Amino acid sequence: MAVTSDIVATYRGPGTVMSGLLAQGRNEVRVLMFALMTGLLIFVALSPYQARAAHLDPEGPLSVRQYWSAFFWIFLMPLLLYAFAAMVWVISRVAGQQLTGYAVRLTLVWSLLASAPILLLLGLALGFIGPGVQAQIVGAVWLIVFFWFWVSGLFAAQRG
Repeated sequence: MAVTSDIVATYRGPGTVMSGLLAQGRNEVRVLMFALMTGLLIFVALSPYQARAAHLDPEGPLSVRQYWSAFFWIFLMPLLLYAFAAMVWVISRVAGQQLTGYAVRLTLVWSLLASAPILLLLGLALGFIGPGVQAQIVGAVWLIVFFWFWVSGLFAAQRG
């Protein structure tokens, strides 16, 4: 299935989609590509907010803000995701769970990628309205959806 079809299907049944992704076998390139796509989408999502911040504060030009934002989200964020997934895997082992490191990485990265459309909405809210109640509501919705996807994916990985 295409990634966009899987993202839409994740909103209907995240455990089912994760089971399907895990059934395709171990593919670290896919996980890395999902992480890079996620970073790119988050960078794009935050661009309206970066433009707003640069307009309101001319001390920090937009090009500098965009450069560092791209550097962080596209290059550093995947490394941090892998480190966080390793910590979660160690904690799951200590808790007696039988999750593989690959399953933890895939579920974490896929949950971020699948919840990225809500992050795009959050970026628009921050860019056009600015920080406020609306952005907090969209941010809370994103956080709930992300954890729903991630926990459902971890349960699907645990079931095997």
